[in-house]
Amino acid sequence: MGGHVFVVGADLTRLSCDDVLVPTGRALRIGPSWRSLVPEELVGAEDADGICLDLAWSGGERVLQLGGDPCVWLVDTVVDEARGLSWLLDGAREALAAVAARPVERPRHGRARRLVGLPALGTGWGGAAGTRGDLLRQLLPVLREGAAEHGVDVALVLRGPSDLAAAQRVRRGEDGGWDLPEPLVRVAEELGRMARLGRLALFVGAGVSAAAGLPTWEQLLDELAARSGLDAGLRAGLAQLPAQDAAALLARELGRERLEAYVQERFGSGRYALAHALVADLPVQEFVTTNYDPLVEQAAADVGRDLTVLPFDEPRPGAPWLLKLHGDAAHPASIVLTREEYLQFGDTRAALAGVLPSLLLTRHVLFVGTSMQDDDLIRIAHQVRSAVQLPGSPSGRRSGTVLALREDPVRSRLWERDVTTVAMAEADAAPAEAARRLEVFLDLIGCLSTPPTGYLLDPSYRGLLDAEERGLAEVLQAVADRLPAPAHRSEAAEEVHALLRRLGAGSSAGKPAEDGPVDEATLPRDDRPQEQRPG
Repeated sequence: MGGHVFVVGADLTRLSCDDVLVPTGRALRIGPSWRSLVPEELVGAEDADGICLDLAWSGGERVLQLGGDPCVWLVDTVVDEARGLSWLLDGAREALAAVAARPVERPRHGRARRLVGLPALGTGWGGAAGTRGDLLRQLLPVLREGAAEHGVDVALVLRGPSDLAAAQRVRRGEDGGWDLPEPLVRVAEELGRMARLGRLALFVGAGVSAAAGLPTWEQLLDELAARSGLDAGLRAGLAQLPAQDAAALLARELGRERLEAYVQERFGSGRYALAHALVADLPVQEFVTTNYDPLVEQAAADVGRDLTVLPFDEPRPGAPWLLKLHGDAAHPASIVLTREEYLQFGDTRAALAGVLPSLLLTRHVLFVGTSMQDDDLIRIAHQVRSAVQLPGSPSGRRSGTVLALREDPVRSRLWERDVTTVAMAEADAAPAEAARRLEVFLDLIGCLSTPPTGYLLDPSYRGLLDAEERGLAEVLQAVADRLPAPAHRSEAAEEVHALLRRLGAGSSAGKPAEDGPVDEATLPRDDRPQEQRPG
């Protein structure tokens, strides 16, 4: 069965992948932003401009395996006058074939297929105006062919907003390869429309973080029980207790200080899953989670979205925010885990508990990675149902959509008055395959909800514009050129500048990206690291 090509905004050094393609040249020099992926023993020399690897090509090959976890592959992407775009695309084909030939017993964190991450090869340093659009048009089909042939999933990882907007435009104009049943496509189209209109909010559950290797609620209790010192009989009996009561017993046995320390360590920073990046990319302002980890906010920060984490940060007008209903591992005392803490939640954290009902009344909430069995969610759903059933309220209103992995008619019937449940797969489908389909579904929502004009004023994507768009871009660029320097701008000028930035103004071809790994392939010849530099 073939793989899928995801387009996602992320930091490839922090995205959980099985394999990562890193661009280089015959000198085996790579940009400094890739440093965290390179084994220390392979670094021959290092300076502010990058790293020289203590390796050598064995012949004319273009792909070199470094190993590690994730497995790093170097790909020669340096073009010159004799090497055009087709040569670069051949390198992508060769790299995917080499990656697929590496035996892998089990994909990372139990994923249904291996995930291969790569940047838009040859574009990290900008390149000539208009060439990025041509590359994306031709690279995406090559990646889809490779994913289908080798049965691996591919994540094309982009950091710049104009890059992401342009790639999504290319995908909307062709068959993006979403292998989804038609009913799921229709749901994704509606959710994408809501996101574009600012009507969508996100609830992120533990299932999303499980894809990054973090424990579910049940797994966390098992891990705590293993450290508790309880005898085998008592540990076996824990499984018969409600989860909050089992947590209360474990907290008493371990002591609150040890429990908090373990949660802080277990749910600290790490590589985020593809689902985190897909969710963080959506044009949504309000996020809610019961997870303790920082992976949603890390994924958002890597694409320039600084989420205010409530209730720990000061809210900022107009800024996106993430509410952590059950606490944050960075603030261990805030963790809600035991029965007593759940009972206290409605009293001492009434303000926090009131945010989700407000969203359910004013937005359409998309629930991802939750089974809707949490006591707080059940209570909140009841509160919202009571409110919308007041005299004069519209009947039959559903406040959200739950993305379930597999069909569960009983649970869907239970929640049908409150939310619409959309199953990714049949009841007997393998959980890993259902979770992968959820990622594909989120990828489609992201494609359909990405603003279509984020690259309008980026000269690197001029080749994507039609005649009307080019005329509009020229007029807007003239406005951008007339704006005063930052120190002399009025509030009105700042508003105009912010709008132009959202349309891609300020993106300069030929300059290194400030927010991510760089690719020397399109650096102008006079500035590109020379082949004779020591490696």
